[in-house]
Parts: sequence; structure tokens; C-alpha cells
Amino acid sequence: VGLALIPLAVVFAMGIYALKDIPVLWIPCGILISASVVAFLFTDRLIIHIKEMTLKAGLFGLDINKKGTTMGEAKIPESLGIVPATVHMVIVILFQVYYYSAAGLNGIDSVWVVKLEEYNAALAATIFMVFLGFADDVLELRWRYKLFLPTIASLPLLLSYAGSTTVILPNPFASIFGRVVQLGILYKVYMGLLSVFCTNSINILAGINGLEVGQSYIIACAVLIHNILQLTSESGSAHLFSIFFICPFIGTSLALLRHNWYPSQVFVGDTYTYFAGMTFAVVGVLGHFSKTLLLFFIPQLINFLYSLPQLLGFVHCPRHRLPRYDTARGVLVARSEQLNLVNLALTLTGPMHERSLCVLLLAFQVACCAAGFFIRYSPVAEIFYED
Repeated sequence: VGLALIPLAVVFAMGIYALKDIPVLWIPCGILISASVVAFLFTDRLIIHIKEMTLKAGLFGLDINKKGTTMGEAKIPESLGIVPATVHMVIVILFQVYYYSAAGLNGIDSVWVVKLEEYNAALAATIFMVFLGFADDVLELRWRYKLFLPTIASLPLLLSYAGSTTVILPNPFASIFGRVVQLGILYKVYMGLLSVFCTNSINILAGINGLEVGQSYIIACAVLIHNILQLTSESGSAHLFSIFFICPFIGTSLALLRHNWYPSQVFVGDTYTYFAGMTFAVVGVLGHFSKTLLLFFIPQLINFLYSLPQLLGFVHCPRHRLPRYDTARGVLVARSEQLNLVNLALTLTGPMHERSLCVLLLAFQVACCAAGFFIRYSPVAEIFYED
């Protein structure tokens, strides 16, 4: 888990460099960072107490990847994603009160205006998905509800979205359809589908200790770096809004990762995966960088496409698409009939220890985010981006 501090150190250094020429944001960002540290400490402490309560309430699971061992028979508290989600919401709301009342930067003449309706729409969508995730953990909802309800949750985002609905076509198509194409309502349909994808993509790339929170933490750091790089752009205030949501998310997720890392003391549940996915959808849509966000979701896109035969019912899809645990060697072995990135990685590398497999998948996430930055900030970006 100590390795998780490396991307955080990179983010911190880039933040100091970017803010040196924007003194008006020094105090708000300092308060935001302090609040995120407090969020980490509170989440870390609360998990210790809440996990006992979830056990008493009968919310627990067994670690299938350790079946046949003492650890595989232990009851692991479930749905602990409710803790970082709740702390995140509290911090974001309290910071909203500060920014709109005391910071003095949200006046009508300020270039750092963060629209109140967008802030509230983001809160509404995220809280709705936390509720859905917790309901899924308790009631085990059917997949059709997991597709329908995130669509409803995304409506406040789409109604409050006031950004561009155009796309820039690459050169081969520009001569036919024009360089800039106005999509109108179709662009909002795309953003609605993005919300559904984000909330479910992390949920289906899961099953080993630390993977759900680890990938979310890495994506969040990538998003924050992108926001920092774009603060001086024309859409700087939109990226500032994203920073307001992502910083506390990183703090709470890092605390959860401490308890969910191998060997896991708690399970995050669908509560966390839906909360994380909608947080990314919120900042991507209202931060006006939905296309860039997809560049950070390359592993999730690969996993989704590879899983489609099972997700669509062409191949039998059990509730848990996990690898097989070899008790004799203490390693995970691929199940070729289970179509997901976890089993694909084991097929390519051979049997691995669960912790090593998680590190490998998270390293792949880091590499894909780095590739996303290369695409976004290289000459290739001129084909697809206005700026």
C-alpha cells in the first residue's frame, strides 16, 4: 500500500507547480487538501468500528479466493464502501458551504465560478448511486436494475450540463462530414451511457483483494493530474469543480485500500464500486473531459469487451467469475471459461499469488493511464480535441 503514495506525491508536486501562478486558489486548495487528509483519517478510523456493526447485521462474506484455508473460512465484513462514500459526501458538502460563503471566489465576476446547480446535481447523482450500491449488497439486485437505475441517476447531470455538444472528427472523416459536428441530444445520450459504463465497469473488474479500490485510486490520481494541467485552460473552472470532488475521493479511497489490501480485512461491496464509478462520471461530464476520462478506463474497456459474451448471455455467466484457488501451491489458476481480465491475465502469465496478480493488474492500470496522457497531450490529440 505504501506504493500508493507515489502517484499521490506526483500529484502534490504538480499541484504546487500549477498553483504557483494562481494565488487566489492557494487558500481554498489548502483547505481542500486539509479536508481530504481529515477524510482519510476519519475513514480509516470509522472502518474499524463500522465493520463490527456490519458483522452483527449479518453483512459479511467469505473470501472465495482462499477457499480451503483458515482465511477462507473467516467472515469478512461486507459493504464497507458505505464508509468512504459517506465521509466523501460530508466533506464535499462542507467544502461547498465554505466555497460558496467564505471563499469569495464564486461571485458573478470571478473566473473560478463553480455553478451551484452542477454541484448539487453531482451530489444527487452520487448519493443515488451509493443508495443503489448498498441496496445491491443487501438485496442482490438483478442486472436489469443495475443498467436502468444508473441511467435515472445520470439525469441530473445531463440536465445541468451546459458544455459543448460537438465532436471534432479525425482528418479522414472531416472532408466528408466537416471538422466539427454538432451532435446535440445525441451527445447527452453518449454521456448517459458513459455514466452507466463507469458505474458498472469497476464492478465487473473485481474479485481479488484490493483490485476495486486500487484501480479507482489510480484513475482518480490520473483525473486529478489532468485537472491540474487544465486549470489554466478556458474550462479551468470546470476542472476546479472536478478537483473539489476528486481530492476527498482519493483520501477516502486510500483509507479503504489500507483495509482491503491483501489479506483483506473488509470487502468494499457494490456500494463502493457504484460510488466510485458515478464519481468519475460526475467529474467527467460536468468537468467537460468525458473523452479524456475514457482514456483512463482502457483496462475497464478491455474487460468489458472481453466479457461481453457472458454479459449478453451467450456464455453462462455465474455471479462470481473468479479464478480457481490452488490450495496446495497457494496460487490462483485461470478459469478459461470465465471471460474477464483477471482470468485473462492468469492465462497469459500462468498461476500467480493473489497479491502479485493484483499488483500486476494495477501496474497495467498505471501503464494505460500513462498511455492515455500520451494520447491526450501528444500531437495525436489535435485530431480529437478542441484545445
